[in-house]
Amino acid sequence: MRERLRDARTVVVKVGTSSLLDERGLLDLPVISRHLRDLVAFGRAGVRALLVSSGAIGAGRVRLGYTERPTTIPELQATAAVGQSLLMNTYNSLLAEHGVVVAQLLLTHEDFQDRRRYLNLRNTLAALHGRQVLPVINENDTVSVDEIRFGDNDTLAALVAGLVGADVTVLCTDVDGFYVDGQRLDEVAEITPAIETAARPGPGSGGMVSKLRAAATITRAGGFAVIAHGKRHAVPDILRGEPLGTLFAPRGALGPRGRWLQALKESGRLGVDAGSVSALRQHGRSLLPVGICSCEGEFEAGDAVLVIGPGGPVAKGIVNYPSGDLRRILGRKSGEIAGVLGAKEFDEVIHRDNMVLL
Repeated sequence: MRERLRDARTVVVKVGTSSLLDERGLLDLPVISRHLRDLVAFGRAGVRALLVSSGAIGAGRVRLGYTERPTTIPELQATAAVGQSLLMNTYNSLLAEHGVVVAQLLLTHEDFQDRRRYLNLRNTLAALHGRQVLPVINENDTVSVDEIRFGDNDTLAALVAGLVGADVTVLCTDVDGFYVDGQRLDEVAEITPAIETAARPGPGSGGMVSKLRAAATITRAGGFAVIAHGKRHAVPDILRGEPLGTLFAPRGALGPRGRWLQALKESGRLGVDAGSVSALRQHGRSLLPVGICSCEGEFEAGDAVLVIGPGGPVAKGIVNYPSGDLRRILGRKSGEIAGVLGAKEFDEVIHRDNMVLL
């Protein structure tokens, strides 16, 4: 599998806070300079490269005089506001040596939820491609409360990878790969329950659990994911096929719409029976109310929900009915919907065209 990385034409590199800062909590200029130099070299070799950057809160913390990471949301937002400018000034200063400037994009989950905003973002990145710029993407921590409290840039990197159809996504962190029983795995063909059980939270806001979740998203879309050490490993060496980090193999091949559907944040969950699982997976059918056993959460028509079968997650899709109506029609045949609700707009709870299998 490693040899296939040499053919990558679009690469997303996520650099975590631990890789961007030194032991004093200051920006690690030699490491940052190396990553930027490598990304510029990719672009000049015809490989599309994008950087997903953490570090805003970490960079702003020392400048504002905090000895430890702040704990309140307003303090975190203020620290991120200072840190973002420090990061971008540093990136622009180092990139100027190569005749390249930063194209900064600050995103929230809403940018991936809304189809129009999603397409506009993709068009913006397409317009930047081939120019003397490096797209640098981060979550907008100055306004995005949930992302500060619960988010991580591993997830953001996976969403960006789906947005641009990345061939390889490298998640740079402070460990040199994924370990099971003290042994680093060189390659992972499938993220099994045993692999998930072996993951343990690590330093930073993401930890290994979020990296596995990001790797699952990336590989379902058809890309490779690599967990590597941000200070010890060089991304060009990884793309040359050297046995660095842990490589996760593709497990699917989603088109552009499928990658968008996968990026949606679910507002609820639908439990389905084994017959529905078979209809969805083996026969490519839409989800009908007759196979739905349970409905969790409160959502409206047009929201995304997760479909869960007896063996775990099956699909994600956009529902045609709000949760209140769904609870009234679950388990019923499509022909009974009008009699229960007084009218029927759709036979399907989720149409196949608005669903992605997981």
